[in-house]
Amino acid sequence: MPLIGTLRTLLLRGLLAGLIAGLLAGTVGYFVGEPKVEAAIAIEEANAAAESAHGEAAGGGGHSHGDEEEPLVSRSGQQAGQFLALGLAGLAFGAIFAAVAHVARRYTALSGPKLALGLGIGGWAAIIAVPFFKYPANPPAVGDPETINDRTLLWVAAVLLGLVAVGAGVYVWKLLAGRLDTLRLTAGVGTFVLLTAIGYIVLPGVNEVGADFPASLLWEFRVSSLAVSTTLWACLGLGYALLTEFANRTSTAVPEAAAAA
Repeated sequence: MPLIGTLRTLLLRGLLAGLIAGLLAGTVGYFVGEPKVEAAIAIEEANAAAESAHGEAAGGGGHSHGDEEEPLVSRSGQQAGQFLALGLAGLAFGAIFAAVAHVARRYTALSGPKLALGLGIGGWAAIIAVPFFKYPANPPAVGDPETINDRTLLWVAAVLLGLVAVGAGVYVWKLLAGRLDTLRLTAGVGTFVLLTAIGYIVLPGVNEVGADFPASLLWEFRVSSLAVSTTLWACLGLGYALLTEFANRTSTAVPEAAAAA
């Protein structure tokens, strides 16, 4: 059954699926990502203490580590805020997801659950995978604060690249309607990969990881970061598909019960 329901119904469904997805992603971030963040912060604090001690020894007027200002938000506050931030992000993505589904259902014969799963995979590929493999997340103690604006703009450019690549892949898939499904899938994926590769070549690289930063910790942090974002999109797509299937079965069961009565 195709995706049915008013825009309001779809939006409410997206908000519910997004909120659940955000909270689950926050749980993954707390148990998987937080230990890596703590380890990176410890390295950052050790480096700051070493620089302060070196400045004092050189007579540069450095201050002691104990004189440093306390952060505006404590670590416990940051950990709790992670759930709030990801919950709000889930709500936002859920609303966008529902709006896109509302438009996309006019151009496809896919059932509601299959459309939701397809949008989840496409959203993950465009917004998470393409930017991540070009500009992966960095832990604390990595990155120059003076380049944060430039890095943010490059990340936005990578997101736009992902959206264009996914859109082009879907367009090619639709363009080959009536051909073998394997041919359509190969052409669509090939288009996505080709445009992504060209974009990767055009966009400049960024590498601000110090040689002394542990490679294993960097790898583990990036994997945990990818796990959090993947959890959000996987749960969003699956949650929306499940809610859609449940709504379809409920709407089908009511007329049948009325007819039997």
